[in-house]
Amino acid sequence: MLSPGSKAPQFSLRDLDGAPQTLTGILARGRVLLAFYKISCPVCQFAFPFLERIVGGPLPIVAISQDDAGATRRFQKKFGVTMPTLLDSEAAGYPASNAFGITHVPSLFLVETDGTISLASEGFVKSDLEAIGVPFRDDEAVPAWKAG
Repeated sequence: MLSPGSKAPQFSLRDLDGAPQTLTGILARGRVLLAFYKISCPVCQFAFPFLERIVGGPLPIVAISQDDAGATRRFQKKFGVTMPTLLDSEAAGYPASNAFGITHVPSLFLVETDGTISLASEGFVKSDLEAIGVPFRDDEAVPAWKAG
C-alpha cells in the first residue's frame, strides 16, 4: 500500500452515472480523501457511516467502490452514504486499487493538491479518522482499530 510522501497514481474511473472522472480533475478542486471499499466488507459497513459525518465539510471525500453500480447504490442506500462514488471494477482489473497497492479495505488516502499522499490508512483506525475531522460522541463505543 502506498505510504505518506508517495505520489498518488493517476486514474480514470467512471462515477455511478457513467461519467469518467480522473484524479487530476478531482485534485483541480483541492485536496481529497479517497476512500476505497467493497460492499461485502464488514469493516467498510462500520466505517462509512462515520465518514459520512464529514461529507459537505471542508475535506471532500470520494468513495471508490470495488463493486458494480447496482450493488454500490444498494450499499449507499442501506448505510446512508451520499459521497460521490467512483467504480473500480473487477472486470477492468481494479486499476486504481492495484495502483494504490491496496490489499485490504477500507483503505483511505488523503491526497494533497500536488498529488502527494499525506495520510494512508488501512482498516478502521479511529485516530486517523479523528485526524481528518470525523467527530465521535462520548456515548459511542468505538474501537481504536479494526482490521480491514
